[in-house]
Amino acid sequence: MASVRFVAIGDSFTEGVGDELPDGAVRGWADLVAEGWAASLGEPIEYANLAIRGKLIWPIVEQQLEPALALKPTHLSFNGGGNDMLRPRTSIAHIADAFGQVLRRCDEEGVQLILLSGANPSAQLPLSRLIQRRGDLMSAAVVGRIDERPDVIRALNWPDAELTDPSFWSEDRLHMNSRGHHRVAARVLESLGEQVPDGWWALPALPPAAALARREYFREHLGPWVKRRLTGTSSGDGREPKFGGGWTEVAAH
Repeated sequence: MASVRFVAIGDSFTEGVGDELPDGAVRGWADLVAEGWAASLGEPIEYANLAIRGKLIWPIVEQQLEPALALKPTHLSFNGGGNDMLRPRTSIAHIADAFGQVLRRCDEEGVQLILLSGANPSAQLPLSRLIQRRGDLMSAAVVGRIDERPDVIRALNWPDAELTDPSFWSEDRLHMNSRGHHRVAARVLESLGEQVPDGWWALPALPPAAALARREYFREHLGPWVKRRLTGTSSGDGREPKFGGGWTEVAAH
């Protein structure tokens, strides 16, 4: 059995949306961490990813946490709350409570928790000041829950000012592109004390995509998001985890 068994739970951030491969599959920071971790150790690791796009934080905990722990991982990464944060009536304390639940269950099962905060997209979005304020509050509330837990591995991306640059974001302005996912993966590997592959902190900027006009952006990205909110549907409805059927071995290259 591999010495490291790494399982990731969360929403589109952890699933890897925005870092699309040529065949249309998504990769993302968690896949990259698995690859970089194996390379740093010089031996294979086991990896699973139960994240599904569009999930609110408590459904992540209720639907993904116990199946993840049932795999008997050595390490579990958790992020959530981005979809909740965009809903104005959501309580910040309610979001932070979910992090407390995940930490409690990891303690009970003897699993090392890797805690992430998402990157900050607010500079590019409508209602940017509101999103910035709520993100700051959520970040502070979550960090407050682990103030006295130096054993929790922290990879906090919200305070990373460089990650707010448009060159790290995809066309929809809500999800990071490959460059952004590599930077997050570099932060996680550094937090683990592992070697970061050359260039991951700041890959060359991708060729700039044609900027969408305001009307196009609302029609192609913001409009469908608002419609899902009004109809109570999610982009993840009916989706299965990409690596949810058990462990996948990631070789050391």
